[in-house]
Amino acid sequence: MTRMIYYTASTLDGFLATEDHSLDWLLTRESGDGGPFDYEKFIAGIGAIVMGSSTYRWVLDHAGEDKWEYDLPCWVFTHRDDLPVARAGDEPGDIRFTQEDVRQVYDEMAEAANGRDLWMVGGGDLAGQFAERGLLDELVVSFAPVTVGSGRPLLPLHVEMRLTELGQSGEFAVLRYEVLKESTGRL
Repeated sequence: MTRMIYYTASTLDGFLATEDHSLDWLLTRESGDGGPFDYEKFIAGIGAIVMGSSTYRWVLDHAGEDKWEYDLPCWVFTHRDDLPVARAGDEPGDIRFTQEDVRQVYDEMAEAANGRDLWMVGGGDLAGQFAERGLLDELVVSFAPVTVGSGRPLLPLHVEMRLTELGQSGEFAVLRYEVLKESTGRL
């Protein structure tokens, strides 16, 4: 059964990025390879990816519009109409822009995943929309040993979870949570 997994990194004080969308706090940290939270193992079980327009724009700005690294269908939730389609060299990526409610698009994403899981790349507001509708199943978060004081929150709403696994990956404390869907709501 397809699950929606929010697999991300956060500062210790619960921010995905600073107010100006900087991830310098993340990109200067050493992460470990292997183990139960290994990215290569994780991505092998993913059939489609999901992100908001700020995350998509950040990826394009930092990797380049012609360096799309995913060979999976990607849904970008946005109200903008000026976003370019990322390319993997000469070929366009399988990017699907949508303004629909997450509930309306979920079944299409799950079908495209073909029995594998969906990866909620970011951001926190979009992950919150899936959580509010009972569509977020798991949170895997790598906490960096740094605080930034303010920024883009990991999740901007009340979500109850149950810890199912914890470990270390390089400098990061990594926690896996099952989302308890009946308890989710806006703060």
